Amino acid sequence: MYNAKIRGVLIEGDKTYADISSDVTRPMLIDKTPVWWWVASFVASAMLVWGVWGFYNTIVNGIGTWGNNNSVSWGWAIINFVWWIGIGHAGTAFSIFLLVLHQKWRTSINRAAEAMTIFAVAAAGMFPLIHMGRIWDGFFIFPYPNTRGPLWDNFNSPLFWDVMAISTYLTASFVFWYIGMIPDFATIRERTVSKIKKKVYGILSFGWVGSARGWLRFESAALLMGGLAAPLVVSVHSIVATDFAAGVLPGWHSTIFPPFFVVGAIFSGFAMVMTLMIIVRKVFHYEQYVTKGHLDAIARVLTFVSLIMGVAYIIEIFVAWYSDNPYEMYIFFHNRATGPYAFEYWAMVAFNAIVPQLFWFKKIRSNITVVFIISILINIGMWYERYVIVVTSLSKTFLPATWHSYSPSVTEIAVFVGTIGFFILGILMFMKFLPMMAISELKGILKETGAHDKPDFRDVLKAKKKNKK
Repeated sequence: MYNAKIRGVLIEGDKTYADISSDVTRPMLIDKTPVWWWVASFVASAMLVWGVWGFYNTIVNGIGTWGNNNSVSWGWAIINFVWWIGIGHAGTAFSIFLLVLHQKWRTSINRAAEAMTIFAVAAAGMFPLIHMGRIWDGFFIFPYPNTRGPLWDNFNSPLFWDVMAISTYLTASFVFWYIGMIPDFATIRERTVSKIKKKVYGILSFGWVGSARGWLRFESAALLMGGLAAPLVVSVHSIVATDFAAGVLPGWHSTIFPPFFVVGAIFSGFAMVMTLMIIVRKVFHYEQYVTKGHLDAIARVLTFVSLIMGVAYIIEIFVAWYSDNPYEMYIFFHNRATGPYAFEYWAMVAFNAIVPQLFWFKKIRSNITVVFIISILINIGMWYERYVIVVTSLSKTFLPATWHSYSPSVTEIAVFVGTIGFFILGILMFMKFLPMMAISELKGILKETGAHDKPDFRDVLKAKKKNKK
């Protein structure tokens, strides 16, 4: 049983069930769209338009518009693809793993984390398609070879693995996210006075009436989807890691990559959740739902995972040294730690393994501004990690005659900025039109984890006995 006196209050302000429904549905039903939302939407749209130009330039003129060369054949496209996939792991990790571990503090955060997963994975899915160069041949990577006569898929291609992993993960995550919102759609349907909203949310709720049979099937469906989605957290990024580990290039051919990538994905995903929830609690005044206790819990998780990341970096260095392989030694000691990419390497180490250790101090964890900055630095560090893995191993391979430096072109930068704009715009739409928290789950933990002025009935009985004496 959750003891609020020991573990802290999860819902502050002595809320009632009606208060929870009103607070969560307020941005969709009562509040006018704030100015900051329009400004942020305009900026995100501008970024997306620039990204559309980058896509158009790539499709019309080819991959030659990128900064890739004969040596670094993978550039920002694969770097940003892996980075977005990592961020997309947060939703399932919050919803499934913390549910299995009976962590009740997840209830205020899981909905936004799941939404973040959808848009991040969708942003990641753009890169394999655009990286083909000939986007009109995109259907070649889908598994229906028997319909094409003599033409078959290359099942050994990492591109094929990525498409299958992304499409499966995106489908499962979206279904899980949508199923969880059905009761909330019904709540909005009943509370709105707009005929259009009542019709739209009525369709989205599938005629939900909140019967006992409906709740039983809802919980069964949620558990079933959760059980099916849980292995995807591990398998999807393991597949992405195998894209690299299946190669024989120095710095890539390592058995540590699958677990290393999975842990890194959860690390970057939790950091992005931290960033998002700090913004949500500030602009929507949800401080009583997303309390400092919630942010403290995420900070503790980041501290633990940061230690794992640091150990992984040390293991990579140790294995390269212990193996005495000259190619591995050169990549790690001359092209990363002390070479032309030393800044990117040490930024990765600092932001991922050193800076998060500040969370050991309670004063740091309780300072929202500092926590917000560290969460951003972690995601910058995780981007640098993908940059270091891709570029340092490709720029200097076995043949010195093929060595070449790499820098992104304007088109590559535009494509990446466009995906960021797409992600931000998706989150803004989510904030405006969908419930940011699971109403039913918040009500389920209210009495057990909330703050109440009324004393417990056991305390009342003890007081009466004491007065009689």
